[in-house]
Amino acid sequence: MKLLYKWELMLPVVGLMLALSCKKTDGYNKPAPGDNSKPDVVGNIKVSNFSGGATITYSLPAKSDNILYVQAEYKINDHVTRQVKSSYYSDSLMVSGFARSQDYQVTLYSVTRTQVKSDPVTVTVHPSTPPYLLARPTIKIRADFGGVNITVTNPARANIGVVTISPDSTTKKLEVINQNYTSQDSLSFSLRGYDTVARQFGVYITDEWENISDTVMATIKPVYEVLMDKSLFREYDLPSDVGTSFGWTMNYMWDGNLLGRPGYHSTYPTTTPLPKWITWDMGQQAKLSRYTAYFRGMDYGNYLWTSGAPQTWVLWGRPDGPADEILPDTNHLPAVGQATPGGWINLGLFHLPPQPSGLANPQYTNADLDFWNAGFSFDLPFSVSKLRYMRFECITNAGQSNDFFNIMEISLYGDPR
Repeated sequence: MKLLYKWELMLPVVGLMLALSCKKTDGYNKPAPGDNSKPDVVGNIKVSNFSGGATITYSLPAKSDNILYVQAEYKINDHVTRQVKSSYYSDSLMVSGFARSQDYQVTLYSVTRTQVKSDPVTVTVHPSTPPYLLARPTIKIRADFGGVNITVTNPARANIGVVTISPDSTTKKLEVINQNYTSQDSLSFSLRGYDTVARQFGVYITDEWENISDTVMATIKPVYEVLMDKSLFREYDLPSDVGTSFGWTMNYMWDGNLLGRPGYHSTYPTTTPLPKWITWDMGQQAKLSRYTAYFRGMDYGNYLWTSGAPQTWVLWGRPDGPADEILPDTNHLPAVGQATPGGWINLGLFHLPPQPSGLANPQYTNADLDFWNAGFSFDLPFSVSKLRYMRFECITNAGQSNDFFNIMEISLYGDPR
């Protein structure tokens, strides 16, 4: 099984690293030309261990005019050796990437400007449990609609990878099916597209030095999920709902045309600010699992992350009796899964994800456009019972005019049985 590492902002630390810490001297160390004498060793060595590494402090030898840096060499596991260099102007260096909490030998050298090494000095470090192993016991694998949900806690907020494996349908061998990378304190994601039959899933943790934890295995039977039948959807206009403009009526939100015009467009021009909402009937009750929203993009102009694309919104639902109600603002929302006095259940407060490139409209990359055109998918609370009537409440729009919004398509998934 070949693991493809894609660290993006978490680049693997390989080769040599220059560690600068406390200042040693204000002078510049310029050796005599052709000085090839062996330098003396460092002394007064002290070790401060931490999770997955250690800081080593030392004193340069009394005669140090020719020293350029101090070098540490050490093995982080049974296979990988690292080197770390610390400038003459520093009195410490950091060694990291150790695979376990145990004794490791670190060899220190003084090195001159002519690359002559001192005799070795060996020091023992004993790092505490590295971050990837701190995360491993927190792995949870649960059944989800159409697949599996995986959660991991990362107490050290370190750069870790959460790798999921499952048997290949042909070879039956365990293969990598997903890799997620994070430095956040927690990670939760779902993998979908699986039949409702028992299947093995495994999860292990890796770090930026390619250390790998043991694998947590579980046999999971995914929960049944289908795309809701949009042919049953109907507008269900209530007195407080916002109207439409330009012939972009609500039925275009479920016509199967994900990106092309028209879609739905709220009343414009208008002097009434957001929030505003619309209501529709799915035509049947279902236990919903997730949804994907598609917003106006490259449509006779560049509407990516601007204009009437919803920036912040709330999705509401109820099983029956769709009475009208003025929906609360974001400061007075019931808890997710709980209902307003009028019976509308809060399914979540959602936000438009930022551009992957970090650019701002009108600038964008092909990756930004692909991300936008794929739609924005969000999970819905598993605890909510069957629903039939839906309300989309737009709180703010991406253009920050906050007076209108538009939606090209919405796809809902769940179990209508």
